[in-house]
Amino acid sequence: MHLYDPSRIGITKSGRPFFVLVVSVLVLVGNVASGAEERLVIEGLDQPVEVLKDRWGISHIYAQTEHDLFFAQGFNAARDRLFQLELWRRQATGTVAEIQGPKALQGDIGARLLKFRGDMTAELAHYHPRGAEIILAFVEGINAYIDLTLREPSRLPLPFQILGIAPGHWTPEVVVSRHNGLFRNATQEVQFTQLVHLLGSERARALVNLKPGLPALVPDETIDTALFSRDILQRYADSRSGVRFEPEDVKPEFRRADVPEHQEGLPTTSFLPDLENDPGLLGSNNWAVAGGRTLSGHPLLANDPHRSMQIPSLRYWVHLVGPDWDVIGGGEPALPGISIGHNRRGAWGLTIFPIDQEDLYVYETNPDNPLLYRYQSGWESMRVLSETFLVKGEGETTVDLKFTRHGPVLYEDHEHHRAYALRAAWLEVGTAPYLASLRMNQASTWEEFRKACRYSLTPSENMVWADVDGHIGWQSVGLAPIRKGWNGLLPVPGDGRFEWEGFLPADELPHRLDPPEGWIGSANQNNLPQGYSHALGFVWADPFRFARVSEVLSSGRLLALGDMVQLQQDELSIPARLLVPLLRGLEPKDDRTRDVLDRLMSWDFVLDRGSISAAIYVTWEAHLKEAVGQRLIPKEVRSVLHPRSLSTEKLVHWLTSPDGRLGADPVAVRDAILIDALHHAQVELTERLGTQMDQWQYGQVDLKHIQLHHALSRAVDKATRAQLDPEPRARGGNASTVNNTSDAENQASGASFRMIAVVGDWDRSLGTNAPGQSGDPGSSHYDDLLEPWSKGRVFPVISSRSGVEAVTEATLQLFPTPGTKQAESP
Repeated sequence: MHLYDPSRIGITKSGRPFFVLVVSVLVLVGNVASGAEERLVIEGLDQPVEVLKDRWGISHIYAQTEHDLFFAQGFNAARDRLFQLELWRRQATGTVAEIQGPKALQGDIGARLLKFRGDMTAELAHYHPRGAEIILAFVEGINAYIDLTLREPSRLPLPFQILGIAPGHWTPEVVVSRHNGLFRNATQEVQFTQLVHLLGSERARALVNLKPGLPALVPDETIDTALFSRDILQRYADSRSGVRFEPEDVKPEFRRADVPEHQEGLPTTSFLPDLENDPGLLGSNNWAVAGGRTLSGHPLLANDPHRSMQIPSLRYWVHLVGPDWDVIGGGEPALPGISIGHNRRGAWGLTIFPIDQEDLYVYETNPDNPLLYRYQSGWESMRVLSETFLVKGEGETTVDLKFTRHGPVLYEDHEHHRAYALRAAWLEVGTAPYLASLRMNQASTWEEFRKACRYSLTPSENMVWADVDGHIGWQSVGLAPIRKGWNGLLPVPGDGRFEWEGFLPADELPHRLDPPEGWIGSANQNNLPQGYSHALGFVWADPFRFARVSEVLSSGRLLALGDMVQLQQDELSIPARLLVPLLRGLEPKDDRTRDVLDRLMSWDFVLDRGSISAAIYVTWEAHLKEAVGQRLIPKEVRSVLHPRSLSTEKLVHWLTSPDGRLGADPVAVRDAILIDALHHAQVELTERLGTQMDQWQYGQVDLKHIQLHHALSRAVDKATRAQLDPEPRARGGNASTVNNTSDAENQASGASFRMIAVVGDWDRSLGTNAPGQSGDPGSSHYDDLLEPWSKGRVFPVISSRSGVEAVTEATLQLFPTPGTKQAESP
């Protein structure tokens, strides 16, 4: 074992021992013998391709043509993530009912209703000048591996055996599916409308955290708010629901007899986010630090996108090397290219920049013919498409899907002669999530990167950049509808008075280059420039994560790579730092509550696993939200807005600056709420964890942890489930810390994938990806990255050829079929 010298190049993308960078780093180096070598002849290749898999399961793909590079990327993704890709394909095509029967039919209908139905030629050409060729090559590679498994079924991972199914072939339509996008505005529109109906516009607006300014929540006079319910968005929700396997779905030899109590209500799928049920999910961090602010003089770029935690992970590391391509990073395994990473000239990362890209339209329908809806001075007819679905156990069924000029019809209320349709920017040409990263992968300057960003339309994002020329920059991206005279926060009539007037030109979206402070970043906070003239959106994340990032990066000292690692894992709670001092001088109700008060008053505000004070604080904060919500949210409203889903920023504001809504003496009421909530917190912790306070550590199965459940684990017997589900791990942090672990006790979302790029000294870059690179439970890389990730450890991200060879554990040689031009014999 040698001391890792940051100035040396030689530890490449994946050196084995995990480490935490503080000042120095220990890592194994030296002679690493290559492991197994596999040689395959694959139809569809033009020339030989080499895939070196390193110790962390990252594949480094070396190809001699662009076609072969993306063919091999698809082949390799299928080799590692075949079952994940199969579920992706079925969700994208609305064919889950073929393996699950009637219970999956509504999800399939929703998927087909909301699929992209535009010009595929224009669609594929949008993402890259050779987009059609790249996407087709990627699809051919996936299908080549599927064909291999059909010839050699022993290659199929365990989930296929459990279900007794075989994977299906892909098409380009699957790659450009929108089913995986982060879209949410329609859900908010219905919720806001329900709040306005129950509370009125002003009281509703006071409860939701909208910014900038004071956007109105005033519905059009023709909108009957009493008619709004969650039923309106049921097909929208169905289209985004994950696949939930039950015992009857699996073969008898794997089937469980009952459902374990601890799994009730837990996500058992899910390659899709649950934005609605986990408000902490809207969270990612990125930043770039200029070389003049770093110890090494090299710019540093860090990114940790937060998505639902799942097994296998949503993102997947890969390294692509071919003519005019040398790019490494993470993307979704179902997509060609890399969405977060670096090439030899620059690095980039992303967070959500929440442009409002959806509107719900409400129509008056003709009582004599519900296919007719009023538009301007006359009636227009809905377009009807018939779709046929194969349902396991029931055969084929045909469903009529309906569309207005604005988009798919989500719901029809025949009693009140109303129909509801969705207009979505993500149904426009060029809006498949993340695919425009193909253009970014080849950018070599800030100007080229900005140009590539113009093609990135969904999801809307904050892109940060750092390059070898010393530049750092921020460019917001996304297709932004222009709404004149209305703000998009509530549903609007579909009668022609509320139309989008095109889209904002990409060059007018906010951006910044080489700021004087020497760093730039985002954490989903409201980062619209002061006085920015366009209304892009009003629902942003609370500012606490960005405030902490800013606090650290603005310290004035030179920053090192280890500082980036520590900041990504930072668990200091700014809400705790603001709320705990409010307890000073208050008199507890009993000695037990005094003990927990004393603990909080001497605490450092870090939500560290093992911390008793952290356990007290998070329980207290939850009771504070409950108590404040009980006072401010009438009982009849709580089915729409639960007290514990209140914005933490709002909570801090209401408690630090109490007003008349708390009563005639708001300070006294506030103080009573603070101490009562603390009493309830200690009672809850005593009941749950015992009378001994040293048993109250934050970060345990009974309080805060990560337990990943495979999509099949609910359905299978104990022995099989043990192969699918990793053991739980302790966690720290919450939704307000930079290490965003969500507010759920079982971490529902957060950063499984992280990247820290050392610009120009690329082999010193670092990363994570939990639980592992492989989706095959039989692979050593299925969950090997989970334990180090849970402890805040990272691995080297090596991209030089010599460095990759030093940590290669297995090699795959792919050869074209004999007779192919320039084919070589294996």
